Amino acid sequence: MRKTSYVVSFVLAAALLVFNISAAFRTDWRAPLLLLVVRGEGSLSHHVAVRYGLAFRCARDLYTIPNPSDPTGPPQIVYSDFECRPFPMSVRDHCEKGNRAFCVAWATASYLYEVGIGFNVLALLAIVFGVSTHSRRRRIWKAVAVLIFIASLFPMITFAVISDLFRTARFWEFARARPGWAYYLSIICWIAGFVLTGAVVINGVAASKGHRWAAGRRAYRPISG
Repeated sequence: MRKTSYVVSFVLAAALLVFNISAAFRTDWRAPLLLLVVRGEGSLSHHVAVRYGLAFRCARDLYTIPNPSDPTGPPQIVYSDFECRPFPMSVRDHCEKGNRAFCVAWATASYLYEVGIGFNVLALLAIVFGVSTHSRRRRIWKAVAVLIFIASLFPMITFAVISDLFRTARFWEFARARPGWAYYLSIICWIAGFVLTGAVVINGVAASKGHRWAAGRRAYRPISG
């Protein structure tokens, strides 16, 4: 393959890594509007807004109180900052009391996403190693394609597991929840990864067959005989 093709692959794989890391650490895979509504003393209502990441649960309080300057007018909304904790937790998320399957599946999905990020890093290192010599450029594309494919496969599995949990898990806090931005970002990441894998394979095969557009000026053709 041409060095230019590897450079483009590196840039795209690096962008994929950035988006994957962003999705992994965002806390809006599941983003309920209002989890709990409680009548509070001295306030009209108290709401708890919660959102979920692969490894964290973040919540903040929202209080609806009378407007001091205009008691008869619209109420004021006062809210706190989001406070995050690890998720799921054995005791607080009832992992040992009827919720064990959910907790294990969610934690496994989070781990698989991290494994995918690791393979994404390996793909970048393989590209850097492969462009160092012409002979390596002829062979390394196969390893790059495999690594990018695996790096996309694990996020896809995570997406499938999380989607199934959203649909089937009896986790009461998901009653009013909806998919968040990180959930949709993960879809873009693994689809883009598979597209990049296909592009690398097509380019590599074309270079192996001696097509100048893929192999460059030093095109090579297999010797028949």
